[in-house]
Amino acid sequence: MMKKSASRQAGFRLSPRAIPTVAAVVIFLLMLIMGQVLFGTYIRLGFMSSLFMDHAYLVILAVAMTFPILTGGIDLSVGAIVAITGVVGVKLMIAGVPAGLVIVIMIAIGAVFGLLAGVLIEEFNMQPFIATLSTMFLARGIASIISTDSLNMPQNNNFSWIGGEGLKIIDNPKISNDLSLNFGVIVALVVVAVSYVILHKTRTGRTIYAIGGSRSSAELMGLPVKRTQYVIYLTSAVLASIASIVYVAGIGSAKNTMGVGWELDAVAAVVIGGTLITGGYGYVLGSVIGALVRSIIDPLTSDFGVPAEAVTIVVGLMILVFVILQRLVTFVRKE
Repeated sequence: MMKKSASRQAGFRLSPRAIPTVAAVVIFLLMLIMGQVLFGTYIRLGFMSSLFMDHAYLVILAVAMTFPILTGGIDLSVGAIVAITGVVGVKLMIAGVPAGLVIVIMIAIGAVFGLLAGVLIEEFNMQPFIATLSTMFLARGIASIISTDSLNMPQNNNFSWIGGEGLKIIDNPKISNDLSLNFGVIVALVVVAVSYVILHKTRTGRTIYAIGGSRSSAELMGLPVKRTQYVIYLTSAVLASIASIVYVAGIGSAKNTMGVGWELDAVAAVVIGGTLITGGYGYVLGSVIGALVRSIIDPLTSDFGVPAEAVTIVVGLMILVFVILQRLVTFVRKE
């Protein structure tokens, strides 16, 4: 009996490395409860619908950033890829190019920048920080050359439906309390599901975690490290293009300054979600929770009267807290 009891208790033990992810879930729930108690609108179907539809792009970017961070790398170019694909996409729509072809071209542009980052990292032995910093400036510069004006999508473009108001799943009689779902949210959910399968159910995913643990050990084990690195940065860039498609479809316009600082929001979401910044451990679903925490900061701080300029301070403090928490967990494991 004692052995069975002990085994049951051991089965419910929480892995120390999962503590940051659990903390992110708790913080998200507390923020919702706080907002509901103080302002009365947060635990409502309308608010949750808006939270997901308005920030579907950030969920996609958080998933994109999870791939390189799991290996101890980073992709600083995701925000710039959003800008260049958005500007090119709207320009093509203004020129009369069909929406389906525009989407293909936008994804192809992202893929080119992802492959370029992979080449710089693997063939020229650059650090991911430097390689993606280079592609970030390149993408942002090309976007600025193409146009510095705010470009609006033409009427009847067959593109904006992706980020439209969406389908009402629950139609409540109260105003702004309907449960809605648009195609952008569906895209985000598909990205999360596919990324989860890749990272947790495939050899590529196991290789990504192995690289994060120790690249040299992964190579000694005979794992396809070089090929996987290409896959990582190609995936990250393509997902950034998809995030651009969802965002541009939602707002109906694009500009070369679009996406500035979004790479930092994505990093914040991944770190808050419990992925170790040094690589080797983390969850896609944790990054989703981190993205939701980052998303709810804006309306919550606005309701509290915090100036928009100070929101970055709040985000910075949260990143600092979670990085310290990660360090403490790593220290405890070593002990």
